[in-house]
Amino acid sequence: MEMTGWIAGGCLPLVLGWLLDKAAGDPEWLPHPVVGFGRMIASGERRLNRGAHRMAKGGLLAVGLVVGTYLAGRAVVAAAWLLDAWIGLAASTLLVFYCLAGTTLVREVREVFRAVDRSLEEGRRQVARIVGRDTSALTAQEIRTAALETLAENLSDGVIAPLFWYALLGVPGMLAYKMVNTLDSMIAYRNDRYLLFGRGAARLDDVANYLPARLTALLMLLAAGRPGLLEFVRRFGRSHASPNSGYPEAALAGILGCRFGGTHDYFGRPVPKPYIGTCDRPLDSADMRRSVAVCRRAEAAAVVLVAALLLWLG
Repeated sequence: MEMTGWIAGGCLPLVLGWLLDKAAGDPEWLPHPVVGFGRMIASGERRLNRGAHRMAKGGLLAVGLVVGTYLAGRAVVAAAWLLDAWIGLAASTLLVFYCLAGTTLVREVREVFRAVDRSLEEGRRQVARIVGRDTSALTAQEIRTAALETLAENLSDGVIAPLFWYALLGVPGMLAYKMVNTLDSMIAYRNDRYLLFGRGAARLDDVANYLPARLTALLMLLAAGRPGLLEFVRRFGRSHASPNSGYPEAALAGILGCRFGGTHDYFGRPVPKPYIGTCDRPLDSADMRRSVAVCRRAEAAAVVLVAALLLWLG
């Protein structure tokens, strides 16, 4: 296929954006669109999360921001391609890069394991960067477990789901998904402040991640050479409080032969969660390295699948 076909079909921006993520991750000095998404969400929440009809107002905010992000993404990408093919390619590549978080995810999980090997307090501080639970009383085993749960869940949220929506709706779809995910991470909590206001955002996230979460679990099993664990994933994936997060977590728990889940504190309150898996064995850095290898292979397989689909359709 000619290079123009690769560009027009979206394959080249995808591959270049993914390679850029592999090379650079998310440099802290580089402005990130998700920071802007967060500011818009926070501003809307301050204005609307008060008085009556909070559920309706929160739902309208979530839908409005997601649709607005998609339309804005379409306009930006179209304008860039109209200006010049190279500008269009550069803009699309950069936006794909911004929407993928595989390298940063692996980096953060590695740092958690290194930190907890040095001291318990350092491990607690490091894992607090990537989880929402209270980390002040976590044991070393709980810190390592939390990091690997996050690795599995965010392989779906931060890599496979954006690729899935890129395959369906291109760069604008990828950006809209990131807005959905940011909404979920900021206002979809079951506490007094967000229980009503964030319900619409939570439902949007459930829908947007339904297929990607299950695809992530399947890719992880194939990457590990363990397709026979499908029944394990179905059993424990369904038992999770989230309709989606349990599937990639169950896949990794099955691959490692360990146990995830259990009760943890969020916002000062214990939140009971079912266990995923049955073997409560100690976790160590070897488990982290194995998990990272599986996730990287699953990620590469997803990129190849999406690129092949785009080439076939283009």
